[in-house]
Amino acid sequence: MFQTITIKIGSNVLAAGGGMLNEQRIAHLVDQIAQLHREGKKVILVSSGAVASGRSMVKLPPKTDTVAARQVLSSVGQVKLLNLYTALFEKHGMTIAQVLVTKEDFRTREHYLNMKNCLTALLDNHILPIINENDAVSVTALMFTDNDELSGLIASMMDCDALFILTNVDGIYDGDPKSGNAKVIERIENPEHDMSQYISTTKSDFGRGGMLTKCRIAQKTASSGISVHIANGSRDRILETLANQPQSVLHTHFLPGEKRDAIKKWIAYSDGFTKAEVTINEGAVDALHSHKASSLLLAGVTAIHGEFKKGDLLRILAPDGEVVGIGRAQFDADKAHKHLGDKKYKPIIHYDYLYLYPKN
Repeated sequence: MFQTITIKIGSNVLAAGGGMLNEQRIAHLVDQIAQLHREGKKVILVSSGAVASGRSMVKLPPKTDTVAARQVLSSVGQVKLLNLYTALFEKHGMTIAQVLVTKEDFRTREHYLNMKNCLTALLDNHILPIINENDAVSVTALMFTDNDELSGLIASMMDCDALFILTNVDGIYDGDPKSGNAKVIERIENPEHDMSQYISTTKSDFGRGGMLTKCRIAQKTASSGISVHIANGSRDRILETLANQPQSVLHTHFLPGEKRDAIKKWIAYSDGFTKAEVTINEGAVDALHSHKASSLLLAGVTAIHGEFKKGDLLRILAPDGEVVGIGRAQFDADKAHKHLGDKKYKPIIHYDYLYLYPKN
């Protein structure tokens, strides 16, 4: 059913009690990925678990700085995790490649394309990329929210057919799953629908993110034309089922929207790299969200915050401060100030280089 798949496996799927890796479960997941590989499918694996793995090997003093602890645990644990993956995939005659990234690796279109070319070359040579955030050095404000965000970026960048996010529950529930009354929302057809009312903000024991993060990343990824599935990684043969008969297993499926241009996919995940902000009026907000493809005209800009050059990314704000979208500037801040309010001047952001957030 799907030919190119990004699979994200969360820490709570890979870890057993006490921070030890659940090697039996990992082996079962590897067997399934190997089967997909034999079927001719291209698979990219985004794997958490390095910090959880490190906790089983290193006992840090209680007062160790949080950042330092994460650096130590991820550095030690990543070696153990990859050694395990190597041994398991070798049993299937498969070669793997470790790709450690930071958000900085995607800060420009050039870096973005370099990463894409790397992964494409690995897949073309029948090598399985195993990707994780480089926690040893990625400790700034520009960290990924967690590996859910990274997996969404990778799936979008590689124009995958599907993204599978494996967690320790069956999907997105319509209430608190601990209540006993909540049910899994099996299909989300409108990726722009606000799901926050249903979702707990509780984070996992080993990872940084929670279900709300997963949902938002799933919505963003699905809106770019990728089928997204949040499912329980402890279910037997879950990956093979999702890849070939997803309707036969209980999980949450975010139906894909229309495919986006490659440049818009990059911009969609570049919020951390904006150089400045522009505030626009309500008329401009309505125009951008209309069914007609609209660029952002200077006539709709009411204020400019910060300095920027041609080609820099700008955050677009509504009058109430809500972030409307992100776009690439067609000229610098000096020229924008000079022509502010000019109805005949060319757009500050062209539609082809504009990404809009879902309107709640």
